[in-house]
Amino acid sequence: MDWGMKNRMSRLLKPESGRAVWLAVDHGYFLGPVSKLEEPGKTIKPLIPFTDALMLTRGVLRNCVDTSLNIPVILRVSGGNSIAGPALSNESVQTSMEDAIRLNASAVAFSIYVGTEHENKTLTALSGLVNEGQRYGMPVLAVTAVGKELEKRDARYLGLCCRIAAELGAQVVKTYYCDDFEKVVKACPVPLVIAGGPKLKTELDALKLAHSAIGEGAKGVDMGRNIWQSENAIGMLKAIREIVHKGASVKEAAKFLK
Repeated sequence: MDWGMKNRMSRLLKPESGRAVWLAVDHGYFLGPVSKLEEPGKTIKPLIPFTDALMLTRGVLRNCVDTSLNIPVILRVSGGNSIAGPALSNESVQTSMEDAIRLNASAVAFSIYVGTEHENKTLTALSGLVNEGQRYGMPVLAVTAVGKELEKRDARYLGLCCRIAAELGAQVVKTYYCDDFEKVVKACPVPLVIAGGPKLKTELDALKLAHSAIGEGAKGVDMGRNIWQSENAIGMLKAIREIVHKGASVKEAAKFLK
């Protein structure tokens, strides 16, 4: 791994803990203006001091994030699909590597849809991004997407997705937490971070999710709706940080919600 790649990775996974708390605000690329993200700038700004990186699209980055804010960026480079379309899996690269570099991104993110009609298309696109990433020193985050088929969110399926992403060269993989998650971690030779997924019933549920995932080998979390759709978004982010970076219990972390 060249110096540039290593340096970008060190921005994403903190060298002190080897872990990360990322804030995902890229939902609009296929969901549109979801609740609490109608005005991305207002949602993002107060949370930046408490996150290790932002995951977002170039449109939101350029129009809604102040250039003076010192925050690593994971740039969502895929798109071309929507929740209203016939197949959420029909996703392709929409942002060039050159633009990612121009935007000073620390990584690029792309979703793969294993087991769908667009499996080959998304896996081939991931491989192409990895090739470009090696050329320019840019890490690639592979996102194991399941879309509407949430019943596939088990260790066997996610283990398959994560291993394929790593085999194709992704430096980091984002996936879901599941029963027997430690098996998914063990079979994936690159760091795993977990997605928060849809908004959970309570903030405590989100803290338990993060605690379980970290305890079973995840290197971090990349949460969105379970942070910024909370009535106490800053408190939630602080609580997640305590779990990920300091090994706090759910009870200890929950103090930040008061």
